[in-house]
Amino acid sequence: MSKIKRRDFINGTLMVAGASMLPFGCTNPTVLDTIDPVIYPPSLTGLRGSQPGSNTHAHEKAWNNKSDWGSNTELKEEYDLIVVGGGISGLSAAFFYQQKHGTDKKILILDNHDDFGGHARRNEHTMDGNMRLIFGGSQTIVSPHARSETTLGLLRDVGIDLEKFKVAYDTDFYKRNNLGTATYFNKEKFGADKVVKHPFAHYHAFIEGLPKASISHEEAVEQTPLSKKGKAQLLKLLKSSINDLDMPYEELEEYIYNTLYFDYLKDKLGVDDPGVLEMARNSCLDNLGPGTDVATIGEALETGGLGLDPESVRELYGKEYFEESLNDYGNIMVEDDQYIHHFPDGNATIARALVKKMIPNVGEGENAEELVLSKFDYSQLDKPSNIVRLRLNSTVVNVRHAGSPDSSSEVLVNYINDNSSYQVKGKGVVMACYNMMIPHIVSDLPDEQRTALRKHNKVPLQYTSVGLKNWRAFKEMEMGFAMSPGNIHQALFMDFPVSIGGYDYTKLPDDPCAIQMISCPFGDSWGAPPIEQYKEGRQRMLAMQFADYEKELRAHLTGMLPKNSFDFDRDVESITINRWAHGYAHTGSALFDPDLWDAAKKGRQPHGRITIANHDSGLSAYAHVAIDQAHRAVKELG
Repeated sequence: MSKIKRRDFINGTLMVAGASMLPFGCTNPTVLDTIDPVIYPPSLTGLRGSQPGSNTHAHEKAWNNKSDWGSNTELKEEYDLIVVGGGISGLSAAFFYQQKHGTDKKILILDNHDDFGGHARRNEHTMDGNMRLIFGGSQTIVSPHARSETTLGLLRDVGIDLEKFKVAYDTDFYKRNNLGTATYFNKEKFGADKVVKHPFAHYHAFIEGLPKASISHEEAVEQTPLSKKGKAQLLKLLKSSINDLDMPYEELEEYIYNTLYFDYLKDKLGVDDPGVLEMARNSCLDNLGPGTDVATIGEALETGGLGLDPESVRELYGKEYFEESLNDYGNIMVEDDQYIHHFPDGNATIARALVKKMIPNVGEGENAEELVLSKFDYSQLDKPSNIVRLRLNSTVVNVRHAGSPDSSSEVLVNYINDNSSYQVKGKGVVMACYNMMIPHIVSDLPDEQRTALRKHNKVPLQYTSVGLKNWRAFKEMEMGFAMSPGNIHQALFMDFPVSIGGYDYTKLPDDPCAIQMISCPFGDSWGAPPIEQYKEGRQRMLAMQFADYEKELRAHLTGMLPKNSFDFDRDVESITINRWAHGYAHTGSALFDPDLWDAAKKGRQPHGRITIANHDSGLSAYAHVAIDQAHRAVKELG
């Protein structure tokens, strides 16, 4: 019988319900003592991310157009600002509003989840008293050198010193422990369980310090369980280059950004082997979002597609243009741009630092470093005495002006908490939630803006973190990272080697550690438009129960790791499955939805006393985009 720690659906729901039934701001110790002490969201395991039940009311609103939520309680609460969404964008909006208008301004932040941060989620795994931190979504401050002063200023204001990461991130960890890259071919998809010490694609490039393949293309290809034809095609692909195409640069640029990568594979390189195409389709993961079967050559090139080296864009663009682009935008897939600005819990530290600034009593620590090991007291988030209140498990279902949007000075916000309906009032509202939901929530929104917002979609993602009692099996395999094109989780790796704020990453193979397993659930209909594949992948992901995921993880890790040094029931202590049905913002494609940028600009326009933030409005999943969009939304409120 497995003894793995997890919180299944019923237990998790009961614990959340127990907290949400408390009166807002309850501080009665007799009442608080009756709550299960494990109701500390970062330590919960099992099905997390958008936890079961968190989207129920939103789906009833969007799918069934539900409007009758029973009797409504009009709370005697009025705020200068109400923020819908407690992710990094929503928290940043609240922070910017106080910076602009004063720290005495009353703010209410509403979020439908049982934890704040949105995708910037913190996972804690404890093995024999040793706590391992890892991220459950948003992971890194990407390319800070290329970010706006708005973003950099906010990071400074909440106590984040980017220079500290140059020491905090141990770039020699992988080399010192002889941990490299590999690809795991599973028996179910490829006919045999086989580990080859070669990543084949370039997804591993974002893990700073991870050595490149230790064996040649030829040797690696020969070790794969592919057919003779498949091996020949894979080797040809690995040894080819986009620069081999005999075209002037102008024609080449036009070609690679308007031609499907799979058409290039089939038409130019003659690749038709199912195994090679499976490897190619799963080679970019969350760097891209959709599978490469619907990516252009350029998109696959920039995100590390099979047979496409991102470093070759330097030659393709030319040195001067490449350096200019790197300075302006960053590029985590090339060696020039270090991917080291990563807290042990990812960007959850940014969210926690923002909350701490606005709700000082929530935890110990004066800067981001000191917050790394701080255990937040969630009972402090929604106290009536707070100037800023953060109310979790609260799904907003209606936002409307009290009068005409052109002249109203008041906005009414209805939300559902513990199946009861409440209404609060604000002088202004920032919608920092999923843009596609906004037309269903803001009832007086203009039709053109409503149509534009409905074009936005999100990529389904799953970040599964696993607490291991040791990493001896990884040391024996000399593996710090593995692509797994035949599994639900297409990539897995040991967490980033970061020590900061008193937290030390795992040092020795006998020490506990956390590993990250990443899944982009594509649709089964290869070549179908990305939006259709997202829907299919999302439905399949949400239909699985914890037992289904545990079975998959058992087969994956057992098939990949050596049996003499790894036993699933013995070595796996805990599993946290962060399911994000609506994960990364879909950035659009010249081939499938070229009008998405125009729609984003139309959709984010201010509407009376309601403005719109979130990374959806910037068509990017990066934290800095969420921050910049929040700043714009607050500025538009005046």
